[in-house]
Amino acid sequence: MGFARTCSVALVGVEGVVVEVQADLEPGVAAFTLVGLPDKSLVESRDRVRAAVVNSGADWPQKKLTVGLSPASVPKSGSGFDLAVACAVLGAAERIDPRVLADIVMIGELGLDGRVRPVRGVLPAVLAAADAGYEQVVVPESTAGEAALVPGISVLGVRSLRQLIAVLADEPVPDEEPETHGRPDPMLAGLSMPGSRAGTGIGGLPHDGPGLDLADVVGQLSARTAIEVAAAGGHHVMLSGPPGAGKTMLAERLPAILPRLTREESLEVTAIHSVAGMLPPGTSMIDVAPYCAPHHSATMQSLVGGGPGTARPGAVSLSHRGVLFLDEAPEFSGQALDALRQPLEAGLVVIARSAGVVRLPARFLMALAANPCPCGQFRVHGGECDCPPATVRRYQARLSGPLLDRVDLRVEVDPVTRNELAGYGPRGDSTQVVADRVRQARERAAARFAESPWRTNCEVPGHALRTRWPAAPGALDEAELDLERGFLTARGLDRVLRVAWTVADLGGRDRPCAQDVALALQLRTGISRGAPMTIGSGT
Repeated sequence: MGFARTCSVALVGVEGVVVEVQADLEPGVAAFTLVGLPDKSLVESRDRVRAAVVNSGADWPQKKLTVGLSPASVPKSGSGFDLAVACAVLGAAERIDPRVLADIVMIGELGLDGRVRPVRGVLPAVLAAADAGYEQVVVPESTAGEAALVPGISVLGVRSLRQLIAVLADEPVPDEEPETHGRPDPMLAGLSMPGSRAGTGIGGLPHDGPGLDLADVVGQLSARTAIEVAAAGGHHVMLSGPPGAGKTMLAERLPAILPRLTREESLEVTAIHSVAGMLPPGTSMIDVAPYCAPHHSATMQSLVGGGPGTARPGAVSLSHRGVLFLDEAPEFSGQALDALRQPLEAGLVVIARSAGVVRLPARFLMALAANPCPCGQFRVHGGECDCPPATVRRYQARLSGPLLDRVDLRVEVDPVTRNELAGYGPRGDSTQVVADRVRQARERAAARFAESPWRTNCEVPGHALRTRWPAAPGALDEAELDLERGFLTARGLDRVLRVAWTVADLGGRDRPCAQDVALALQLRTGISRGAPMTIGSGT
């Protein structure tokens, strides 16, 4: 009897579970049985592995073969177990020393010719292996850079099963000719889901070089202030106004003023995009804030995650540590919008399925853009709105009160005048200038929260702000009066205090004063409190 074991990783959401792949050979009629709760694609690995082993020059054992995936209670899906199954079988057949395989984690799909093809989710799989105490992983050569992002683990990138057999058996490693036909490398096809990036509006905006500049936005000084405050504190923002006023332009320029991701944040974001098949081939790490702009026809599952079988990340997770922009927000279904309430508050999504519960990170900055009515001309000077009052009320009511209560900044975007288009009006600061102020404000907040679990003002509970970092004496008098009048909820008061701290950080002050709170109230309620609506120089 021959027996060998090695390891691979099963992904549940963006978390990995190390799976022991066991192969057992017994005398009897030649057969191949795969057990351990595999899905359809994993069951098909029996034929792929057999063809890959034979075409790699190794002998397939003509005995009764049983391959078990343990723990058997964890659902297993995908083709990333092929490499581990093949090596376990060869170990049981004594083509490879079984002792060499025991402490190695293997991830990769096998082609029928023995080539090792990449799979999605290599980074979270290697992170799970490192957390479990493993020190060696074998991955496809094209994803070796992604796997190498995990510290403290040795990564071997292989192009074919033949190469891996030679390495494990301590034999000369054969050379594999790369694809050189002037066509896209077919070995990279497994890294991305076809059409996924274009279909969901996923894409990072560059911080450097030519791109979208805030200076291109004409006028809209109050809206620019809201965008800057949102970026500095991570606050959610809503831009309301007629078509063509610049709402989408402002939202598209928001990611460029966000600071670059830290290494820890980059690993989180890269792991999510790797699992979802959104990681561009050749990209080892995402270090800029992601930007996701789904169409208003998006379903609830596409926004918060889900789908058949194992839940997959949705738009809120794909925009983790970045921006989720919902253009024409009232046109989204009410069910999809209300499903955002829990992620907005908790920073994660919990999806329950019969096979288990999946937790997906979702700490994003939400930007909403909405017209005041179906025709977009309601309350516009010189506009001709033909919408009946009842229609306007129904349209505006599509954004529920509980959802809007979680939006810190609500700004009216007015139509651009002819003088502003001609360049006679004041011009705002460029993206680089605003990004520098945002970075400095984030650094002040990070220094303040250095000994706490929070990073930005939007994450700090209101109780902690009131007790550990109180505002100046009397600064909250006007906000507390609005609470008594019913203009603010208790959650709204906490959010006003968070925005006031962000305004103080942008101004370089140690704590919020009455003017900072007044500006925060203006940005939340749209009612003038006498505070200037500009930050920085505007020229």
